[in-house]
Amino acid sequence: MSPGEKLDPIPDSFILQPPVFHPVVPYVTTIFGGLHAGKMVMLQGVVPLDAHRFQVDFQCGCSLCPRPDIAFHFNPRFHTTKPHVICNTLHRGHWQREARWPHLALERGASFFILFLFGNEEVKVSVNGQHFLHYGYRLPLSRVDTLGIFGDILVKAVGFLNINPFAEGSKEYPAGHPFLLMSPRLEVPCSHALPRGLWPGQVIIVRGLVLQEPKDFTLSLRDKAAHAPVTLRASFADRTLAWTAPWGRKKLIAAPFLFYPQRFFEVLLLCQEGGLKLALNGQGLGATSLSQQVLEQLRELRISGSVQLYCVHY
Repeated sequence: MSPGEKLDPIPDSFILQPPVFHPVVPYVTTIFGGLHAGKMVMLQGVVPLDAHRFQVDFQCGCSLCPRPDIAFHFNPRFHTTKPHVICNTLHRGHWQREARWPHLALERGASFFILFLFGNEEVKVSVNGQHFLHYGYRLPLSRVDTLGIFGDILVKAVGFLNINPFAEGSKEYPAGHPFLLMSPRLEVPCSHALPRGLWPGQVIIVRGLVLQEPKDFTLSLRDKAAHAPVTLRASFADRTLAWTAPWGRKKLIAAPFLFYPQRFFEVLLLCQEGGLKLALNGQGLGATSLSQQVLEQLRELRISGSVQLYCVHY
């Protein structure tokens, strides 16, 4: 970039907060941009064998005195004869009427994956891929700007994501897939087989972090003959994102360039009749046309470039 040249402005809705791995508990962090409907927070970890309780608080600020309001307090308790979860709201120093959920789907000594999905009027919580509870807001969601994790819990990862923009309805948790660290399957360049090709409704999700001095990022879908009818390429030299056809024709994608050094990203491809839809960081960016015959013949997903991968799901 030449001296004096300015970066394109990036809408806040496009920015995804980098994940945090192995934080020390108690852990408190700012939620970049605050919470809004359609945002998700993922929590991966392990419940210690001697755990009594832990809590995840979505707070309105991070002061110590006075204590901040807590819009949503999620508190699993293991030390009683019947383990359960308490949810509540702290307003002006006073706890409100608590809500209790029995049949806790968390166990001492076991790994877990919790997903908090924030809607317009309530937060929904899934545990290990299964819906567990929903809790209506008692304070405005827009006030929440801090995440606090306390108690008997070993945290492996905390992720901040947006909901799948192509999902119909709100009954599912469409993008809830755990992060993997140091997995040989995610070493770049990497290749993943697609034994059945692609079919309408299938989703490919790629999450990762751009390296410090990046050159490019390429995601390609190949057939048995190693031809790549679909190639998505981000070029850091000219800061463009484009579809590239096998014969070299490039179709630029008109959107803010979001692949920045040491910034988290999520690429989502939705297969539909007639082609693929693209979303980046939870925002739909258009589509590319492909016949159903071509989609069914795709047998390999290949990823290369200046990125570290945390999740590849298909």
